[in-house]
Amino acid sequence: MSKKNKPDTRGFVYSTDPDFSFEPEQDNAATLPPAQQKLKIRLDTKHRAGKAVTLIEGFIGTVNDMEDLGKKLKSFCGTGGSAKDGEIIVQGDQRDKVQQWLMKNGYKNIKKF
Repeated sequence: MSKKNKPDTRGFVYSTDPDFSFEPEQDNAATLPPAQQKLKIRLDTKHRAGKAVTLIEGFIGTVNDMEDLGKKLKSFCGTGGSAKDGEIIVQGDQRDKVQQWLMKNGYKNIKKF
């Protein structure tokens, strides 16, 4: 059974207006070449029971391309992770390895926090 008013990422959950409908977000952005991507690499431990993860943010492109990049990074680091909500998550403190792989594969504008 599908819901009439499905929540979206902008925070809308419910509306009393019977004619209200959520506008689907457009994720049809073309993937930028690696040299034009502005990626941020940072370490995060919030809401993860003290476990550290490496976050790669700022990827501009399709969801499939982001998942493919995440898969390659996880494989290179030899760890698990995921790609969701516009960010790539790699388990553990892998900032140096991730930066090394990205620079080797043509990503130039990388900031590490």
